[in-house]
Parts: sequence; C-alpha cells; structure tokens
Amino acid sequence: MERTICFRLLRTLESEGFLRRAELRKYASNLHILSGKRFRIGYASQGHNSFSIAVSQGLRRAARERQLDLIEFENNYSPKAALRNAEMLVKEGVDLAVEFQTYDRISARLSTLFEEAAIPVIALEIPQPGATFFGVDNHKVGQIAGRVLLRTAQEKWNGEFDELILLDLEIAGLVPHLRLSGAQTVLRNGLAGNWLTTHLESRGELLRSFEMTRRHLQFSAKRRTLLAGVNDYSVLGALRAFEEFGRGNQCWAVGLGGVPEARRELRLPNTRLVGTVGFFPEHYGSGILDIALDILQQKSVPPATYAQVQFITPENLGRIYPREIYEQAEMSEISF
Repeated sequence: MERTICFRLLRTLESEGFLRRAELRKYASNLHILSGKRFRIGYASQGHNSFSIAVSQGLRRAARERQLDLIEFENNYSPKAALRNAEMLVKEGVDLAVEFQTYDRISARLSTLFEEAAIPVIALEIPQPGATFFGVDNHKVGQIAGRVLLRTAQEKWNGEFDELILLDLEIAGLVPHLRLSGAQTVLRNGLAGNWLTTHLESRGELLRSFEMTRRHLQFSAKRRTLLAGVNDYSVLGALRAFEEFGRGNQCWAVGLGGVPEARRELRLPNTRLVGTVGFFPEHYGSGILDIALDILQQKSVPPATYAQVQFITPENLGRIYPREIYEQAEMSEISF
C-alpha cells in the first residue's frame, strides 16, 4: 500500500479512538481483545470509611480496565452481614471472591463457605484461612511507626517519656496486632526506662478511640505520652481526647494508613501527629485484580502480597498528595 494511504488510515483510526500515537512513527492500540471467559469477581467491602471507599473505587477502576464484572456487597463492619454476603456471592456463582472484613472469629466459617463452592478468595488486610492475602506487612509498618516514635521521643523529650498508649483492634485477631507489637518492640529495644504501657480497645474507630482515651485520661495524671494505633482513625480519636483535656502538648502520635483525615491533620500547623505510614489504598485495585487473574488462569501466586508503603510527614505530604489535587477530597471527609 502507498505510504499516503497508510497514513490516512492511521489518522482515521486515531481520530476515531481505535489507535493512539505512542511516539514518533509508532501507534498503540486502544482496543482490548477479549479472549475466553469474562470473569465475575465478587467483592465484599469493609464499610463506609475513607480507606474502604478508596479500595472500592480502585477496584472498580481496575475491573473496567481489565474487562471484569465486579459483583459488590458491603459488610458494614458486621459479622452477620459478612456471612450473609459470602452466601450471596456463592449463590451468584462468582469465579473469585475478594473479602474485606474485620472479624477474625468468623474467618474460618467464611473460608468453609467459599471452599465448599470451590471459589478462590483474596483476603484484604485481615488474613483468612486458605485465602491469598493482600495488604501491608503488619510487622514492618509497626516497626516503621516504632522507629519514628523512638526518634521523636529522643528529639522532643531527650529520650524520656511516661506512657505508651496502644490503640488496638482485638476483633481482627493477632496479625493486625503485629502493628502495635512491632512499634512497642522498637521502643523497648531503643530506650531505657520504666514507662507505662496502656492498651485501649479502639476497634480502629475514631469515635470509640476518642471515648476510650478520654475515659483513660479522666483517671490518669499528666504524662508525656506516645500514641500508636492500628490505623489513623484510632490515633486521631486519641489526639482529639488529649486536646479536649488540654494535654495536647503532652503527646506525640504516629498513624497508619495515610487516609484523607490524617492527611488533613498533617496540613495543620502545630499538629502532634508526627506522620502516618501511607498504605495507598487507592492503588490496591490493580494489584488485587492482577493476582485474581493469575489465580483464575491457574498461575502460581504467593500466599501473601504486600502493598508498598511510605512514611508521610508534613514536609513530604505536598509531594505525595499535592494540595491542589487532594485538598477537596480531604476536606469533604466528615469532621470529628
């Protein structure tokens, strides 16, 4: 064919959206050729918090890109809802299930439901027997938080403090607790002293964390306190309690997750939140569905895949989450 005819064909295909110009004299296809079965992925989301919403949005986007059908249910932090949703996904006959639920005590029952239906499962953040795990390395992020608290205590209080408050999530089982034990171990190994360690069951919720911390402060003397929690919500709730009691200048905290509420806190002047370990849940979708496709195509996958994390501070926040792009989303979150 003549060069001019080829050029006209390429320009026409480009203008109609079938091709895109990749670089000089090269084009790339915008078409995705479907081969074989169109898979149906079941997804039971955790709830309505900003972390879960970001995961859900990322999964929907990734499913569209990969030409997958996403069948969604919401667990609403309820074990009854999680079990009911699992039964619904089995009835729907999905090819694979993605489970994001908090209660460790029902994980074995969920596994049995899916196993009997021969449906493979990817468990998000909270491990589940027989499921492929996707989430953060809990011990690693706990160590990161511990090293930051250690450095903060050394810089702010000459390595001396009176109390370490750990805001737990006991219903999720032992694995998420590694976040707190990892932080505590780093502090014990790095600092001498007989500080008090207090465990508060926050359930990873901002309001409950606020109430539990406030109750604790009512019956405790003023102390230099370090705060660590299973997620950003628990830490932010505790910080609000310290502020209400007029003890804001007696604590320093590290969060986990990098959710919009924590990023908004980091933008405030004189915040007592040193930083947060960003999990970037908005990017989970691609990683989860890549693993799902490997499983469905009978490829070998590791038992656990860990998401990339990065420590976010007031200094680097603008580079990671530019204000002009993310501020509206951060400010639209419900204030405490």
